[in-house]
Amino acid sequence: MIVPVILAGGSGTRLWPLSRRLHPKQFFSLWDDRSLLQNTVARVNALAHGARPLILCNQDHRFMVAEQVRGLGIEPEAIVLEPVGRNTAPAIAAAAHLLDARGLDPTLLVLPSDHFIRDTEAFLRVVESGRLLAENGHLITFGIVPHSPETGYGYILKGAPIDACPGAFRVARFVEKPDLETAQAYLASGDYFWNSGMFLFRGATFLDQLRRHAPQIHAAALAAVQDGRGDLDFFRLDASAFQTSPSDSIDYAVMEKTDRAVMLMLDAGWDDVGSWEALWQVGDKDCNRNILQGDVLVHEVTDSYINATSRLVAAVGLEGHVVVETADAVMISPRHCTQEVKRLVETLKKEGRTEGEVHRRRYRPWGVMEAIVETQRFHVNRLTLRPGAGISLQMHHRRSEHWIVVQGTASVTRGDRQLTVRTDESVFIPAGTVHRIQNPEKMPLEVIEVQSGEDLGDGDTIRFEAPLIP
Repeated sequence: MIVPVILAGGSGTRLWPLSRRLHPKQFFSLWDDRSLLQNTVARVNALAHGARPLILCNQDHRFMVAEQVRGLGIEPEAIVLEPVGRNTAPAIAAAAHLLDARGLDPTLLVLPSDHFIRDTEAFLRVVESGRLLAENGHLITFGIVPHSPETGYGYILKGAPIDACPGAFRVARFVEKPDLETAQAYLASGDYFWNSGMFLFRGATFLDQLRRHAPQIHAAALAAVQDGRGDLDFFRLDASAFQTSPSDSIDYAVMEKTDRAVMLMLDAGWDDVGSWEALWQVGDKDCNRNILQGDVLVHEVTDSYINATSRLVAAVGLEGHVVVETADAVMISPRHCTQEVKRLVETLKKEGRTEGEVHRRRYRPWGVMEAIVETQRFHVNRLTLRPGAGISLQMHHRRSEHWIVVQGTASVTRGDRQLTVRTDESVFIPAGTVHRIQNPEKMPLEVIEVQSGEDLGDGDTIRFEAPLIP
């Protein structure tokens, strides 16, 4: 049995302003109607033969993960919440320990949630070809057949071939991201492959090698699972235990030290979609070699990527550029400079600005909240509640709220009263009043929320009951 273990904790800063810390790239649809996470889950669903995926993510992203997997009609084995980022080795160790605690001993197919694979059938064939090697105790990594001298990837040097499995080789060594001259030499030799960050091995084998080569990570992950707890649809790793783990990648912690590392060659149109340039490379282009998404108007524009999410974007005379527009930011760059977009995010963070952290549109367990106006004394938000969903039962000491229903019918708890508020009606919630709004209907509920007071942050929210999740 293969259990997909999907790592969904990245931040994707090089795809800013679309990707942000609290809503990173794996949750966006970038070339079809599914997000990168959904494409990853769907890609391996048939391969798993009924085994449910286990997904690890930042606790801030938990509701987006749950909603997107639910949208595929797939029930995960678990959505594991990492209290802090500790790189891939502790995350994978936690997944393996949790499956072991549940009496399972599967083969794990470890995948980042944000990769692009054009030829799914070729990918699945290669995974299937390595299944027996993994079951027999090998730790498999997938080496991408390179088609250019990339300096943004690490490389794997292949060693002796494994006769029992065509396309399989012992790993001679892992190498860091090279400079251009070295990358060109790697490409010319035919012996080096891009390090994909995808793996296949039995959970027990990985934990045995981790105990041998990185015992602190093994122990911390085990304690984090043993002291963890279920929370709604999620499993929360124990924060104090998980924080004691060293932060290390699976390559450094295990793969570079073990004598069981095997590389499978993979040529399936893979890309880690790590920049806007990469997205232009893998996307479907028009006759002018442009990718245009959203409300875009162009004249004499070629070889460019333009994405408009909230308004008309018009461009004239551009060649080889990227333009990305969101409700609160616009980014413009030559395509060859898009790897440096992360520098802008670093600057935003240093200046204490929120545009690198959050979007105006924020996902909640009950639906979506979109910020319309934010000032020191009042906020105006648009709330969209899913059928049957409701916010937590809560109270604020230092702010009041006014809800105007613009579509649907709301069931509102205000103190000891239960109110029905219909389209074009409103209700006022004074400070100090226990309250909740719920959607009892079968269609989405649209509400304009006006918050006013001295403290509009989450610190003034006292929750008495959890959100209502259908």
